[in-house]
Amino acid sequence: MLLWRGKSLVLLVVDDQAGIRYLLDMVAKEEGYRVHTAQNGLEAVETAKSVRPDLIFMDVRMPVMDGLEALEKIRAILPEVAVVMMTAYGSQETSRQAYQKGALFCIDKPFDISKVKFFLQEFNWKRPDQKVKLDNVFAL
Repeated sequence: MLLWRGKSLVLLVVDDQAGIRYLLDMVAKEEGYRVHTAQNGLEAVETAKSVRPDLIFMDVRMPVMDGLEALEKIRAILPEVAVVMMTAYGSQETSRQAYQKGALFCIDKPFDISKVKFFLQEFNWKRPDQKVKLDNVFAL
C-alpha cells in the first residue's frame, strides 16, 4: 500500500463509462492506491467530501453534473487535491477551462494506460507540488 505522510493514497475515479472506471480502478489498486469511484459530477463532489482523495481522475462530459462544474465545486472544498481531467472531446478550450478551474492535467481519451500507470507511480513520489517533473509523463 502506498503511503504519503503516514496514510495510504486515495484515488477517486469519476467517469460515466463503467469500463473506464473499472480499468483505472484495477491499475490504481495494482499500484497500491485505495480507490473510490463515481459515475457523475454530483457523485464526485459528495464522494470527495467524504473520502478526501489525494488524486482525482475525472471525465469532462458526464450526465447530472459535468466534470468542469464538479472540478470547481471540489476545488472549493479541497483546494490541494490533484485533479487529472479526461476527455474524448479534447479541444484547446476544454483544456483551458480545466486548467483555469485548477486541473493538474487534461488528457485525451483513449489514453495510454501505461502512461497512467507511470503517472500513478510518479505521483506517489513527486506529489503535485513538483508538477514540472510530472508534466513529462503525459507528453511521452
